Amino acid sequence: MAFITLMELLDMAITIAFVGFIFKDMFPKKQKMHELYHPKQGFDWESLKFAAMVVGPALILHELAHKFLAMGFGMQATYQAAYSWLIFGLILKLMNFGFIVIVPAFVSITGSGSALQFALIAVAGPVMNLTLWLGLSFLLKKKMIASKHYAWAYFAKEINKFLFIFNMIPIPGFDGFKFFSGLIQTFFGKIF
Repeated sequence: MAFITLMELLDMAITIAFVGFIFKDMFPKKQKMHELYHPKQGFDWESLKFAAMVVGPALILHELAHKFLAMGFGMQATYQAAYSWLIFGLILKLMNFGFIVIVPAFVSITGSGSALQFALIAVAGPVMNLTLWLGLSFLLKKKMIASKHYAWAYFAKEINKFLFIFNMIPIPGFDGFKFFSGLIQTFFGKIF
């Protein structure tokens, strides 16, 4: 059995392309003096590429953390692009909404496991974002990032911080809710 199928790779590529487009205007970019007076015409591919490189790894690694831990517990886990959310995000982007929050992908998990295993699977994605946030923070603080990659590292750090905090909110459907309810069920039995 393959760890990642061709369909999953395609879904990952589509997820990255969509989020790159949706968030391409989110990050400030350096402009050269002549670009202020003679702006480039046409689609801004560089901004799309930069946004995809900042947001894409945070999202993909988050979902893969869920996937691989579930597989480690003997379950079936499949990465899937959330096409309805991606299209919704695209529509919001085209309508010039300022702040867009979407669920661009998810991992469908089948199989049986304990409440603690499901709690750990739920928290695996946010823990990946926490690890990336803290790792990039350390590298930036110690000035271990080349200056040409500084902007990417800074924004990747911020995206991972946002994803960690946002996903740990204990609201039904969020990773935080699944994690905390799994812990409660593990240590105190089924409450709800």
